[in-house]
Amino acid sequence: MTVNKDNYYSLDTSFKYQSATWFKKFLTCEAEAMAELQGKWIPRGDPTALLVGNYLHSYFESKQAHESFIKGHPEMFSTRGSSKGQLKATYKQADAMIATLEADENVQRLYQGEKEEILTGDLFGVEWMGKLDCFDSTKSFFLDLKTTQSLHKKYWKPGERQPTSFVDAYNYQLQMAVYQELVYQNYGTRPRAFIIAVTKEDVPDHAVIEVPQYRMDEALEEIHDSTEHVEAVKSGQVRPHRCEACDYCKATKRVATIISMDELVE
Repeated sequence: MTVNKDNYYSLDTSFKYQSATWFKKFLTCEAEAMAELQGKWIPRGDPTALLVGNYLHSYFESKQAHESFIKGHPEMFSTRGSSKGQLKATYKQADAMIATLEADENVQRLYQGEKEEILTGDLFGVEWMGKLDCFDSTKSFFLDLKTTQSLHKKYWKPGERQPTSFVDAYNYQLQMAVYQELVYQNYGTRPRAFIIAVTKEDVPDHAVIEVPQYRMDEALEEIHDSTEHVEAVKSGQVRPHRCEACDYCKATKRVATIISMDELVE
């Protein structure tokens, strides 16, 4: 199977190729990931946030990609009154975020190169795929667009006592590590990884964030340590573990024991 823009997000392709998105799903909850991969579960998400993110990405990919996205999502636009043809109020933040990035000449100068390049390779005996938002022509760095609530919002990861950033909370370093390794296998370079982050605030903030090499090395080690188990679950050899905290686990929960009131808050 050859991975292309038409099948990149299909479940069939995701069965054949591992990706950062799906690997992180398995690390979060194996049961939910398997149910989704098998088409038995559709995660509840914020459709507005998803459309805003995709609208932003398509704009910076190309004029053609943006026009195609707009044509495919008429629900984002008003069809009557003085606002006809304009983004609905729910989605107007997308244009504000685009304007913020467009107004920064340093960001514009940096965000040049091949857009949405798909790469495949082998990580620890498993076929992987990835899609680079922007790959510099010198092959010395790549960039990934991210939207977030706030650049400095504190997140709390399970089992950790110290707050962390949105980059770490969403394990973006794992995604960047995969991309760097795929670039190395295809081009022979180990590029630096930059995230261009723009916030969803009324007045959007933005930053160019580098993911340090040691963070990517740690993430690659996490992939190495987890790959055998994840692939065993994915192939049906091992029963997927339930996290008992996600929507899927709550929706399919069956009470197996009686608990004390003292166990409700840990």
